[in-house]
Amino acid sequence: MSGIFNSSIGRKFAMALSAFFLMIFLFEHFIINLTSVFSGDVFNDISQFMGTNWLIQFIMQPVLMFAVVFHFVMGFVLEIKNSNARKIKYAQNHGGANSSWVSRNMILSGLVILAFLGLHFYDFWLPEISTKYVHGDMTGLSDDGNSLRFFHELQEKFLSPVRVGIYCLAFVFLALHLLHGFNSAFQSVGANNKYTKGLKGFGKAFAIVIPLGFVFIALFHHFNHIS
Repeated sequence: MSGIFNSSIGRKFAMALSAFFLMIFLFEHFIINLTSVFSGDVFNDISQFMGTNWLIQFIMQPVLMFAVVFHFVMGFVLEIKNSNARKIKYAQNHGGANSSWVSRNMILSGLVILAFLGLHFYDFWLPEISTKYVHGDMTGLSDDGNSLRFFHELQEKFLSPVRVGIYCLAFVFLALHLLHGFNSAFQSVGANNKYTKGLKGFGKAFAIVIPLGFVFIALFHHFNHIS
């Protein structure tokens, strides 16, 4: 196992696998949040299920946390090694002219996304963990005890135009990160075949539609709540 991570190909392959896992989670997270636009009750029911299901809470959630940490740590490792390896090559071949701004600044977009994840955890994950496992409230009920609290809490977070602006900016950087990362992940696992063109098209659509969808959700709740 250590030999895999000591090789450049092995590190890129592991990075790609973690990227695929996180993209699947991102899609699932988007679909769940999208339901909040159409029905607060459906969003409440799904959130309650996700927040109390033992498989999700004690298996999938730790796996997700590990994948996030692994992906970013491996990204930093690859960036450092790639930067050292291409210094002479870039000086000779003018790397800035041979690669896109996005591909050269994956570490920057990654850092913005990492900072956003910190804010997102602060907004939603930490309060949820505190409510359930510190205060022992697993009911999911609001203060009045008559309804589930998740939809109301979601809307409250998007009251602030500053927070909404930060969320929207973070999703722009997520789109940039995915535009290069999606195709790079497929190349790392050797997916260069007759489906390559279709995969690139799908990756571009995914990188644009999903972040744009999250922007729409944030703006929808901001303007819908204050109107």
